[in-house]
Amino acid sequence: MTNTLMHNDFHFKGQKSVYRGKVREVYTLDNGLLVMVATDRLSAFDVVMPKGIPFKGQILNQIATRMLQETSSKVPNWLLATPDPNVAIGKACEPFKVEMVIRGYLAGHSAREYAKGKRTLCGVALPEGLKENDAFPEPIITPATKAEQGDHDEDISREEILSRGIVSEADYLVLEKYTRTLFEEGTRIAKERGLLLVDTKYEFGKTDEGEIVLIDEVHTPDSSRYFYADTYEELQRNGSPQKQLSKEFVRRWLIDNNFQGLKGQTLPHMSDEYIEGVSERYIELYEAITAEKFIKADTDDLQVRIEKNVNDYLENL
Repeated sequence: MTNTLMHNDFHFKGQKSVYRGKVREVYTLDNGLLVMVATDRLSAFDVVMPKGIPFKGQILNQIATRMLQETSSKVPNWLLATPDPNVAIGKACEPFKVEMVIRGYLAGHSAREYAKGKRTLCGVALPEGLKENDAFPEPIITPATKAEQGDHDEDISREEILSRGIVSEADYLVLEKYTRTLFEEGTRIAKERGLLLVDTKYEFGKTDEGEIVLIDEVHTPDSSRYFYADTYEELQRNGSPQKQLSKEFVRRWLIDNNFQGLKGQTLPHMSDEYIEGVSERYIELYEAITAEKFIKADTDDLQVRIEKNVNDYLENL
């Protein structure tokens, strides 16, 4: 199998600290910059799978940085450079402790909650009579608290965010505005590529100057769900599953194998053949979302390649 980027120990010029997330690693430098490395780790139900997915980090980073560039005229973001296929470098920010989830359709988590009989999600009332993958009358914002490593993200209402002082009301109004603006732009970009942007999450931070900016991944198959536009209406009429672009296919496989990240459940075995199939699916996602052919980067020695590319960039600042 192709080499994958899993557990790393990079040493970048001016490095002060490192935060290791489920998929990304963020290195803080002494010059006010952050180095974000997209690994090949796969997370589902807030659990990191034991095997990496070849080229997944490259795919996520290249989609995210492209989408940051395509939306920068609408919402400011943290990105400054991409010196390596797996790396983004940008301005250091203080992250808000909420993820801004926005949903245009009853899919994924919202569909599972709806099927349990819930008609309110994060304080937002849901209409009666919906079936899975139906469009909402208008997109809804359903925030989640950002989990510490190994914990589950939790739904939270706008009212609770404000009452608990997690985000100030003035800042939250900006987060809501930016979330809706980004979703509109993401929907427009998806439509050009024959896709429907179903739902997604955005993360924001505040710079030292007090500016709120978009951070982390944007409109990737890990943070977003897409349907194919040309088959959507017919599949809904027939009550058939939607053909979709997201890592929901991994979640479905785990559910079918009795795993949803719950206490006492055991991760099913992922064969090399299954891992290769997931990698091929991610490449399909990349090519559909970007409308460009995916070019595989050299993976002979990922650690050396990334460290050299990042340090060469930092030396030339």
